[in-house]
Amino acid sequence: MKKNLETRADIELLVNSFYDKIRDNDTLGYIFDEVAKVNWEKHLPKMYSFWEMILFNKEGYEGHPLRPHLVINNQHPLNPQHFATWLTLFEATVDEHFEGEKAEEIKSRAKNVALSWAFKIHHFNSPA
Repeated sequence: MKKNLETRADIELLVNSFYDKIRDNDTLGYIFDEVAKVNWEKHLPKMYSFWEMILFNKEGYEGHPLRPHLVINNQHPLNPQHFATWLTLFEATVDEHFEGEKAEEIKSRAKNVALSWAFKIHHFNSPA
């Protein structure tokens, strides 16, 4: 049975399940594991705090979330399809575990992030 998205523990379940899907994905797993060489022990808690800040207005996230993506883009150009795949996996993970107002809100906010970052990175990749 699905539940409402209400607590940090819920965020942790969402983030862990989502990144399991990312790492298994043929397109994105390589970027995270081989290009970015993500340190998952550091990355996952940062993502818990990021989404907790986004969804529940909790303090604790520190960082500039677009910046690492720009660094990765310099090593392996990202494109709108990467962000579309990311969003599809995120929404599927939310729908797999949660329902209700906060579940819909986090999907909406994730869509805004994906579209905004895809646009910005496309701009950086476009010839001047």
